[in-house]
Amino acid sequence: MLKVGLTGGIGAGKSEVSRLLVECGAVLIDADRIAREVVEPGTPGLAAIVDAFGTDVLTADGSLDRPGLGSVVFADPEKLAVLNSIVHPLVGARSRELEEAAAEDSVVVHDVPLLTENGLAPLYDLVIVVDASPGTQLDRLVRRRGMTEEDARARMAAQATREQRREIADIVIDNDVPLDALERRVREVWAELVRRARASRRTPQE
Repeated sequence: MLKVGLTGGIGAGKSEVSRLLVECGAVLIDADRIAREVVEPGTPGLAAIVDAFGTDVLTADGSLDRPGLGSVVFADPEKLAVLNSIVHPLVGARSRELEEAAAEDSVVVHDVPLLTENGLAPLYDLVIVVDASPGTQLDRLVRRRGMTEEDARARMAAQATREQRREIADIVIDNDVPLDALERRVREVWAELVRRARASRRTPQE
């Protein structure tokens, strides 16, 4: 099994890259999706968030008001740290369960938005960073996701810098390019991942 960490700044296009890797044959473990699952109504995760932030972070039906909570924590590093301390251990545990269920010869891609910020690179055999310029990120967040420019800039500022992400990268995928160019690059990267996975199976484990 080859364990790959995939990360990138908000709006860099990481989800598109993960989709293309799945098309190539990767097993995807999506930390964002798991993060939603572990705070669904009735979960210990949601109860812990309500204890920390109050019932104002709930919608009328008792589920988590994710945009509302986001507007609170992304403007306050201390509150963001509290939220991360609740959610990240739950996501990590569920991610390990899914990884252990994958076939031994799989290329398992962990899609982890805050991989850089949380110092998680050592957990993976290699790290792929999806990279885009801050201008591209801002445009995508405002134009495609409907964020205000102020909110988009706040969320970008709450993450690691572009330089910090690139420092931990074994492979960088440039996503300041048209989709067809991105698809070609992802296929090249997939070939490299398969090569590494095969090489690791031939190497006796210590």
